[in-house]
Amino acid sequence: MLKLINPLHYPLAVLAGGIVLVLGVKIVQLPSWLMLPVAGAITTGGAIVLKSKEPETIDLGNPVLEQELLAVKKQAQMLVTRAESLRAEADKMLTSSTQMELLTAVQYACDRTLELPGKINQFTRCLHGEDALLSVSELQQQLRDVEAKKINSSGVALQQLNQLGESLQRNINLARQGMDARQAQITSFSTIITDSAGVLQELQNKLRTSNLNDSEELQELRNLSEEISSLQDNFNILIS
Repeated sequence: MLKLINPLHYPLAVLAGGIVLVLGVKIVQLPSWLMLPVAGAITTGGAIVLKSKEPETIDLGNPVLEQELLAVKKQAQMLVTRAESLRAEADKMLTSSTQMELLTAVQYACDRTLELPGKINQFTRCLHGEDALLSVSELQQQLRDVEAKKINSSGVALQQLNQLGESLQRNINLARQGMDARQAQITSFSTIITDSAGVLQELQNKLRTSNLNDSEELQELRNLSEEISSLQDNFNILIS
């Protein structure tokens, strides 16, 4: 949903609209009833453009938390760009019937990655207000979700879940001490995004160099795709 913009907050836009109004009425001698809406549209449009060029800000009353969240949002956007590139590359390279399963896995992993900015925005909306502090019970539920997921996990996925569990336990300790665990939560976001970027890059590199007609190499690529999807599942636990 777009926020309303007050053009008066953008003097350059107001100036541009005023100049157009004066030129239209005084120089070109067009009727004022015609020029007023034109000048208003130019002022409003200019304000929208100027607003779009402003650096993003998040008002949480905690400058450190705000900066770290903005950094995570930037990380997520960069990861989205990589995922879009990987998906386009996979669409061109994986065309035979024996490669369709891999193509589907890569597309699914990329689609999950594209959801990250929206999830972070959702988390950001929950950070406002005095009741935004994470409670011990909420964090304990997240930890239980991790423990339940570990039962059916192994290898790299299990290692990632162990790391997430340790992070959540630290957050619980912070919350019990009455401290703000949100900053640690954002650090966990950053870790998952960084891990996702590493796996995604490995997948892209192997996609370019692997023998795509070899079943074992295709399976290795599918495993990497599933690893990316698993990391997105871990991210969902943190925002649940």
